[in-house]
Amino acid sequence: MHQTVPGLAGRRRRSRSRRRSSRSRSRRRRRQQRLMTENGVQLLARLDACPPLRDLEPRLFSEDGPGDVGEVVEVYGAEGTGKTELLYHLLCRCVLPRSSGGLEVEVAFVDTDCSLDLLRLVDILDQRLAAAGLDESVLRACLSRLLVLHCSSSSQLLLTLHYMETTLSTRPCLLFIDSISAFYWPDRSVGAARQDKTLSSCAALLGRLLRDYKTKVVASCRPIRRAGEHGVSHNSDRPFLCRPWQLLVSRRFVCSRQEPPAAGVQSGRRKQVFSIHWTSASEACRSLSFQVTDGGLEFL
Repeated sequence: MHQTVPGLAGRRRRSRSRRRSSRSRSRRRRRQQRLMTENGVQLLARLDACPPLRDLEPRLFSEDGPGDVGEVVEVYGAEGTGKTELLYHLLCRCVLPRSSGGLEVEVAFVDTDCSLDLLRLVDILDQRLAAAGLDESVLRACLSRLLVLHCSSSSQLLLTLHYMETTLSTRPCLLFIDSISAFYWPDRSVGAARQDKTLSSCAALLGRLLRDYKTKVVASCRPIRRAGEHGVSHNSDRPFLCRPWQLLVSRRFVCSRQEPPAAGVQSGRRKQVFSIHWTSASEACRSLSFQVTDGGLEFL
């Protein structure tokens, strides 16, 4: 009896492995069939549904990248540096109608930090629509272009990206992830090998989505803190996620917090100023400052 139980367990493991391989092959076949049956009109419609990044925010994306591939934008910074507000700004630019300066495209927002503040997002949209003289029905239309997905583990994130593979074939959209580094320490506690494997699988799947569906990905990322240190280390701006993710990132914005201007201190209004730093395609270092107002992000 003691000899047959391990053999039975081994057969069960092999059976589960074969089923997983079969499901993976089935997904690949379905994806290939979708791509092979797509005609020219459908292809052009899908590519037009994802606008170039320079239309998303010309002040940040004045030099647009290659148009025949998808792109991954990493918004990097510590907590309280305006990353989420920057994501809200870009998200609102996507879902707002063209009549109020938006792109009128759909967005999938993957919330891994449980930090998505829908009331804040609705408030920003409402104020921008009111400034354009548009009513509540337009606000509902904007929200209908937003798909929110919640993840509580890296495994759920991987499954969500598999779901997006099916969604993008029928519903082209931009993909926002807040944040891609949310599960760094939980996965690290299990083991570095598993951590790299899971995130590498996510990066490989994102690469396939970029290649097959020409979408754009905007993901936030926060630095890690070394044990025994009160602040972020002097190398905190250096990319630390797995190599496949680093190779996937085509643009990287580093957010930081500035001291309020002297005039604001003297007048009693200490309005926080944030900065975005990045390197352009011509290798020039650039920066841009902004403030957070009730109506959203305001560039200075």
